[in-house]
Amino acid sequence: MEKITIMIIDDHTLIRETWSFLLGKNEGFEVVAETGDGEKAIGIAKELRPNIVLLDINMTPLNGFDVLKLLRKYSPGSKVIAVSMHSQPTYAKKMLRMGARGYVTKNSPRQEMMDAVVDVHKGNIYICDEVKNILSHQLMNEEEEPSGLNHLSEREIEVINLLKDGQSSKEIAGSLSISYKTVEVHRHNILKKLKVKNTASLINFINGEGL
Repeated sequence: MEKITIMIIDDHTLIRETWSFLLGKNEGFEVVAETGDGEKAIGIAKELRPNIVLLDINMTPLNGFDVLKLLRKYSPGSKVIAVSMHSQPTYAKKMLRMGARGYVTKNSPRQEMMDAVVDVHKGNIYICDEVKNILSHQLMNEEEEPSGLNHLSEREIEVINLLKDGQSSKEIAGSLSISYKTVEVHRHNILKKLKVKNTASLINFINGEGL
């Protein structure tokens, strides 16, 4: 039986080596490449065309969202499973909307990672139990006010990340090719959704959440 080829992208060497070791013990898998460099990863994927790419979200200078866009362009046949420290459904939704086929957290057990690889390779969407449980809890407790973090739009998340980088509204407008007024509207909506009073409080909040 032909093995499922896997590429691992994560900027933490120990995590890459651990995944490679654990997945390599499965006779149905073959880890064909691993790298911590998002830019380098695109060239490798373009050449090797792995069946599955395990992609960490929290990398620098290119984060997982940026790498996913490029993978979709240069190795469209590779199915991406996002791997993140974040269990908030917001992140899973964004990655899936952008074209990822799976989402697991770094709290996921080994077997769940194995199941994700097999399931996504078959053409299915896979979301780990940790995220599914949070979604289920939210649905069962709709009368309670949900976390504002899960109601941020993709654009609002982009604005937050640029604010965290120290950009002003004018600079954000240039980075996102939108008007200054639109940025200010996004900033107002973000503060309202997250129930914080000002930008300083916002930065403290997102640092605490690891956004």
